[in-house]
Amino acid sequence: MQHSFFKTIKNSVKHWYIPLIIGILLILLGFYTISTPVASFLALTILFSWSFIISGLLEIVFAVQNKDEIEGWGWYLAGGILYTLFGALLFANPAMSAMTLTFVIGFYIMFRSIQLMAFSFDLKQYGSKNWGWITVWAVLGLIFSFILLWNPAFAGLSLVIWVALAIISIGFSACFLAFQLKGIKNKTADMSEEWKQKFQHLKDEFYQQRKG
Repeated sequence: MQHSFFKTIKNSVKHWYIPLIIGILLILLGFYTISTPVASFLALTILFSWSFIISGLLEIVFAVQNKDEIEGWGWYLAGGILYTLFGALLFANPAMSAMTLTFVIGFYIMFRSIQLMAFSFDLKQYGSKNWGWITVWAVLGLIFSFILLWNPAFAGLSLVIWVALAIISIGFSACFLAFQLKGIKNKTADMSEEWKQKFQHLKDEFYQQRKG
């Protein structure tokens, strides 16, 4: 079955910087969480809710804008909707307990980590360099999410540190994804139309032979 991160070499990914914005937002959120470990859970819940809503909406925009360029744009759209719902859930229940907050954040980080790992493997198939860094940070995020979900009864400083490390991990993974998309976009833009057609023709022949 033919599968490629990009539907065609003729199209170039749009708004590659959106994952970068999301990544920077998450990294800043993580470091802020570490720097204010004594902040109330009410304040953290409100902060997380707005961050998740903003990142989710940005991801929805990225998915819609790239529906003709990225094969798996639907996963990005689904992820954006899911993350927006996570944020809305936190916003609607700002007084939730620490355990419930940990569960919500843990699932958010787990889903985003899995999504980033999937995209890193797609980038590997496309021949992108440094795709492994996306995987490394996503795996770290996945590990931290399992820790949060496995023992949501963490209290005080321990909970804050684990949450912050998890968010920072997926933030770095999103940043690496953005730079890989930028690199592919630049390569595509530098190719002449003739070379794009030749490349696409060779790729189609390759997949036809694999099917045969």
